[in-house]
Amino acid sequence: MRRGLLTLRGIAVAAALVAAAAPAYAHDQGKVHATITPSSAEPGSRVEVSVTGCGGTTGAASSGAFTGEAKLTGRDGDKYSLNGSAMIKNDIGGTYDVTVICDGHPHQGAGTVQVGQHNQAPVAPVRAGGGGAAQLAVTAEEEGPGTLHAVIGLVLAGVAAVAVAFRSVRRRRSE
Repeated sequence: MRRGLLTLRGIAVAAALVAAAAPAYAHDQGKVHATITPSSAEPGSRVEVSVTGCGGTTGAASSGAFTGEAKLTGRDGDKYSLNGSAMIKNDIGGTYDVTVICDGHPHQGAGTVQVGQHNQAPVAPVRAGGGGAAQLAVTAEEEGPGTLHAVIGLVLAGVAAVAVAFRSVRRRRSE
């Protein structure tokens, strides 16, 4: 009888442990998704983090690319998105996973952020010896004179020829 009672108690304790652990496993890792905008960011820039699939109105997102945690807020994470922003670290590059913490549970790999160096042309030309005109010169060399330029040149040459001929005729008459 005693053995049966111990077995029954053991089964009850095991069932209680399984029931307590069930909510933790019920938190589906795949239902939480983080979207980073822009998806490809430059070091030192700010990105927006939007998370769907979280219950509640607050959360946090972290990544090896962020300088700190992105605090997420919203109306209801199950129906709407939780939103926040984060700053990208300087002097890094590559793809980084984003971990979201909501409802007291971490959701690893909920999203990714791509960090890369972009070499952009300057917005304004440097005022150092025709810096802005250099682009115009390259464009003119590539295109060359067009039909319009040829017609204008021919008209001007014709006008000059007529002027020279007219002047020559006037000089002969006056002599």
